[in-house]
Amino acid sequence: MQKRVISLLVDNTAGVLSRISGLFSRRGYNIDSLSAGVTADERYSRMTVVCSGDTLILEQITKQLAKLVDVRHIKVLDPEESVSRELILVKVAATSEQRQGVIAIADIFRAKIIDVGRESLVIELTGNKSKLEAFIDLIKDYEILELARTGITSLSRGADDVAYL
Repeated sequence: MQKRVISLLVDNTAGVLSRISGLFSRRGYNIDSLSAGVTADERYSRMTVVCSGDTLILEQITKQLAKLVDVRHIKVLDPEESVSRELILVKVAATSEQRQGVIAIADIFRAKIIDVGRESLVIELTGNKSKLEAFIDLIKDYEILELARTGITSLSRGADDVAYL
């Protein structure tokens, strides 16, 4: 099975997310990751969809997405020619004695401590999937109370084939 990262420039209108996710649902395809947000031009949003399947299924997904009225531009992002990041927030149980150990791990990964409570720390970390997984693997030595992930956000490198809509 292959993974594909698809960048969509879509109209920023009500229901566009539902129509795109509905396309996947109706055809029995799974979305591995989805992130969306408004662009510099508020009329448009950028969505990054990560999906997996064999070559035929991935081509069908791409073609079906391109047919949607709300989709203004679609681009399959090659990992070698794009930049991808994901954000995680991790709440870790930490007594006063454990804090320095948690902070040391966070520092190694250039993570930020964004909240400190009596019995916990909230850590913010941005990076690629392998960096985030390595961090989670190390921080598991402490009790993870909560974890939230944004999903992958990607842009192609360079100024070629940029959708300026």
